[in-house]
Amino acid sequence: MDSGLTRLEAVLAIARRGSFRAAALDLGMSTTALSHTIARLEATLGVRLFNRTTRSVSLSDAGRAFVDRIAPAMAEISGAMEMVQSQSLTPSGLLRINASVQAGREIAPLVLTFLRRFPQMQVDLVTEGRLVDIVAEGFDLGLRPADLVPRDMIALPLGRPQRYAVVASPDWLATHGTPLTPADLPLRHCIRVRLPNGALFRWSFQRGGETVQIEAQGRLTLDEAAIARTAILDGAGIGFFIEQDVADDIGAGRLVRLLDDWTPSRPGFSLYYPGRRNPSAGFKAFLALVRDAAAKDAPFSR
Repeated sequence: MDSGLTRLEAVLAIARRGSFRAAALDLGMSTTALSHTIARLEATLGVRLFNRTTRSVSLSDAGRAFVDRIAPAMAEISGAMEMVQSQSLTPSGLLRINASVQAGREIAPLVLTFLRRFPQMQVDLVTEGRLVDIVAEGFDLGLRPADLVPRDMIALPLGRPQRYAVVASPDWLATHGTPLTPADLPLRHCIRVRLPNGALFRWSFQRGGETVQIEAQGRLTLDEAAIARTAILDGAGIGFFIEQDVADDIGAGRLVRLLDDWTPSRPGFSLYYPGRRNPSAGFKAFLALVRDAAAKDAPFSR
């Protein structure tokens, strides 16, 4: 349906995401349908709202002025709809959650429980490495390690504290030996990890009040834990992981855990969101489920 509100939502989504494809995914429509929607709106207005090339999309001057005027009005309309929806006793509608990959794996069973319990609800769970502005990008909730939650957000602890794990393959250790302290680590065989902000991750160790940080100097730099795991299994060297990413491999003997007594814990995950005047029934129901899971301190699946 190509209604007036749909057209305005389409403009804001493209402006927010800077991409027709990404905006189409957010809106649950095809890129072609979205392009036609914008073309019809531009024809109606008699101006071009977006400058398009094969590589980029940007607002025209007229488009920027248009977005500046309609964004507050659309926020008011959205607020009015949330107010009405909050009066419903039956949770329904769409809940959008942005999470890191690891956090997404953790919360997925809870999401499935939520959907079974409330059949009129839908959940869009987006996992990505970068830390996004959930308000600007149209998400209801974010899920990240507690120390990464923006200070202006309301946060709920979710799940137990995590640990790091330093691992290598048995074959690699048989050839190169087993380091017993951080000082023993062969830095040129330690895979480097690039964080979502582009910085290189420093390996941090703690024991008995002593803290040691090292900079991996391996020839391989990666930003995805699954690829790093594959590389370590293949004998590429030593890797530094969130424990849950390699726990099965350690248990099966495919990887050997190193420096266990030096491995620090890391903050658990927190679900966070901005303050809302009129939260929907679905939003409140999901938070209630999260609080229940946190109170029981149990696995998310029920």
